[in-house]
Amino acid sequence: MTKKRVVVAMSGGVDSSMALAVLKDQGYDCVGVSMQLWDYSKKEEATGATGGSCCSLDDIRDARGVADSLGLPFYVVNVEEAFSKEVVDYFVKGYLTGQTPNPCVKCNQVLKFEVLLKKAVGLEADYLATGHYARIEETAEGFRLLKGADPEKDQSYFLFTMTQEQLSRVLFPVGGMTKKEVRAKARELGLKTSEKKESQEICFVEEPSYTDFLSSRVVKKTGEIISADGRVLGTHTGLFNYTVGQRKGLGLSGGPFYVLDMDLPSNRLIVGPEGLLYSKGLVAGEINWINAKAGKGAKRGLRADSKIRYRHRGAASTVTLLDDGGVRVVFSEPQKSVTPGQAVVFYDGDEVLGGGWIKGALKD
Repeated sequence: MTKKRVVVAMSGGVDSSMALAVLKDQGYDCVGVSMQLWDYSKKEEATGATGGSCCSLDDIRDARGVADSLGLPFYVVNVEEAFSKEVVDYFVKGYLTGQTPNPCVKCNQVLKFEVLLKKAVGLEADYLATGHYARIEETAEGFRLLKGADPEKDQSYFLFTMTQEQLSRVLFPVGGMTKKEVRAKARELGLKTSEKKESQEICFVEEPSYTDFLSSRVVKKTGEIISADGRVLGTHTGLFNYTVGQRKGLGLSGGPFYVLDMDLPSNRLIVGPEGLLYSKGLVAGEINWINAKAGKGAKRGLRADSKIRYRHRGAASTVTLLDDGGVRVVFSEPQKSVTPGQAVVFYDGDEVLGGGWIKGALKD
């Protein structure tokens, strides 16, 4: 019987390295592929550093080294144009419109499970595999996307945009493992990435911070900082420098003050006490339902746990479909820092039912 071919997306870290090793051990015909997302060459020439935190030049070299050590073919796919348009431009535009974008979700959605999956199919592969900590379960009613076995590393939040067709062609080989198990197995196999530190930064931001990255690309426009009751308290350095819930870096006396909202038309930053950060719910758009039954259930009001950011524990809520295809989410208990531009993801236990993009908090 012919082996099934798998293209394994390799970021240069231990997780995707183990994904390749696991699938080879399971008898698949594996091909390692890294995506060239961003041009780090200028920084490398100037400083000797390869920069970035994912898919940098060093990461690609590490991925190639792992594939070589396993005796498997490896290729680099240049997707810089798509990445710049779909992820970087989205990131900049988000901050300019008063949102806090999530580039990791967009990268997964467009680069991995659209662009790279299409290229995998072009290579006559049966599957695309990644090193995500999530699981896929096939049932008589379709595919279910589940949380990863390691609760500390679960990445299902970033995958809510996936479709049934994509889930049928994707594998998550380390989703049933813990991070500790992944590293231990990588050491046992002698993989060069076994002790590699995890990246925590935005991969394309080479500047000291994302605000420096934005400052180099947009015109800075200062404006007033006002209290929730309309008092002028100070001056902000450009709305893109702030996000809902932020406390540090406001330069205000008294308080403490937290960023509550942004008034884009008047270019004002609205701040107030921590208690005003709590919201009874939110409105979200661009909803994707992985579980079709859940989507139908939302017409009547769906009970689900809603995560409003990656490290949020999730809140019991009722999700109701709106006429425009968006949803209204009402929490059982008020939640802190509902942030426009972030994703809200709906869960039933370990299962990802779907999710969307937060437009704003529900006002009392």
